[in-house]
Amino acid sequence: MADYILEFERSIVDLERRLDELKRLSAGQRENFAGEIRELESQVEELKRRVYSSLSPWQRVQVARHADRPLCRDYIEIIFGDFVELHGDRLFRDDPAIIGGPASLDGQAVIVVGEQKGRGTRERVACNFGMPHPEGYRKALRLMKMAEKFSLPVISFIDTPGAFPGIGAEERGQALAIATNLMEMSQLTVPIIVVNIGEGGSGGALALGVGDKVLMLENAYYSVSTPEACASILYKDASRAAEAAESLKLTADILLDYGLIDEVVKEPLGGAHRDPEETADNLKRILKTSLNGLKEIPTKELLAMRYARFRRIGRFKDEAGVGAEDA
Repeated sequence: MADYILEFERSIVDLERRLDELKRLSAGQRENFAGEIRELESQVEELKRRVYSSLSPWQRVQVARHADRPLCRDYIEIIFGDFVELHGDRLFRDDPAIIGGPASLDGQAVIVVGEQKGRGTRERVACNFGMPHPEGYRKALRLMKMAEKFSLPVISFIDTPGAFPGIGAEERGQALAIATNLMEMSQLTVPIIVVNIGEGGSGGALALGVGDKVLMLENAYYSVSTPEACASILYKDASRAAEAAESLKLTADILLDYGLIDEVVKEPLGGAHRDPEETADNLKRILKTSLNGLKEIPTKELLAMRYARFRRIGRFKDEAGVGAEDA
């Protein structure tokens, strides 16, 4: 049983603990509790369906931040083979908040790059809680340019509350590093698949987020800022984060409807942290299908489609029915 429990999960966890206790009693005694166990298992599944089918945006943000949620390195280990991690940006230092290198996806050579939060206090501090410095984004770009040189597809994993806003990061060109990645990824001559596996905060996410296909896990979020930061700016009160999350329209289903992402990857009932293997299997299947389709597109057409994809974002119609495409 997980030690980290979200408030809205508590009733589910309590019922699961009762179920585990009943199974232990059944195993240690002659008495058969099979009927009671089946009934409790049914209640657990029904409660999980009821709770997780009606999560608010703020609750989905909490699931995206769950301490046991699979991280970038977890997905790399489960989905890919022959991964060789490469380090450094050749300018300043290695940033553990960005990991990447060559790997294989069922025999297809790729370059994988992604944001890593770290597991446990020591690793999280080393990874700066998944908030990259400019050297991290430069390392990511170095790997993407390597992919272009050897004609390898890029698979990019997003999971960050945002780029690190510290003085040192700003002195070393944080904004320029992000802007350079946006420009270079838009012109990269190989297929790019982007996967948001957890948090997708602001420019920190965008710096790895330009792709031909953008996927998003069911309980991930994508936002111009974290709900707490938004609430602090708009309401001068970070405690109104739940209200801000509602207004930000940051959940996968809404972003799919808006055309900002291309596909939602299903998570197991209760979230990816309850079954990382099943989540990875779902993602791997979609990655393979997407990659097979993108590989067949000629480079010139691929770049034109990528350009058109981002030009479509933000279209609108005014009260007179005139849209951005007509203006």
